[in-house]
This record gives sequence, structure tokens and C-alpha cells, in this order.
Amino acid sequence: MAHPKGNINIRNRKASFEYELAEKYIAGIQLSGTEIKSVRNGKVSMNDSYCQFYANELFAKNIHISEYELGTCNNHPAKRDRKLLLNKKELQKLERKIKESGFTIIPTRIFINERGLAKIEIALARGKKVYDKRESLKQKDTDREMGRAMRY
Repeated sequence: MAHPKGNINIRNRKASFEYELAEKYIAGIQLSGTEIKSVRNGKVSMNDSYCQFYANELFAKNIHISEYELGTCNNHPAKRDRKLLLNKKELQKLERKIKESGFTIIPTRIFINERGLAKIEIALARGKKVYDKRESLKQKDTDREMGRAMRY
């Protein structure tokens, strides 16, 4: 059964733990017919996914979109590179940031907008050190404890 428009919101949970997210952008994503049907069914995994430039175009790599169950021999490969659709200024700005500093581009979520189009949120990210990850865990634990104390 198809979901109502805008009801799909698939997050990359690892991204905020592994990386320090700086700027976020919303991009279109070029999908085939069976891919968009799988996205609408929520069959997407973004673990270990990243974005890379090829000939001034940005591609998302390692996003696993499962094959569509009702697809025929024309079904898509699950882990192909998918082109991201951004305007030229945004692409140039992202490419400049990647080249000059230690940033990488990470997909953080895939969603269906109100017009029914698949969109991907990408973030400029810098890898966290091990002690930063420990700090994140400590902060999460203290926030959880505070939430429990506030409830009672």
C-alpha cells in the first residue's frame, strides 16, 4: 500500500554520532521508477553512505534502496550511485568547502515532500574524534536523566 504524500522520513542515525554536522542542504535525487516505489515503502538504508563529486556533479554512494518486490526484470541494482540535483551555486560552494577544509558530505535523511517528490537532506560534516563521541554519549545520558527527573 502506498503511503500518503510526505509520510516517509528515513534518517541516517549514525551520521550525527560519527560526524559533526555543519551546514545542511536539501537536494533532489534522481531515481528510477522501481526505486521511488521502494522509497515510498520505506525500504532504504543509509549506513556508511556518502556523497562524491564526478565531473562537477554530486552523486550519493552506498545508499541501499531494496529492490521493489513487484518489480520485473527491469528492477534497479540496490546500491548504485544516484545523482543529486542541486543548483550550480550550491554545487560550487560544496565543492569549494570539500577541497579547502576537511569536510565531507553525508546524506542525513531521505523524505517525500508535499508534492510527492523524493528529496535527500545532505550535510557538510567533519569526522568526530573518539573523545568527541564519548562526550556525545555522556551528553545524551545526562539529557535522558534530566528528562526522567522532570517527569517525576
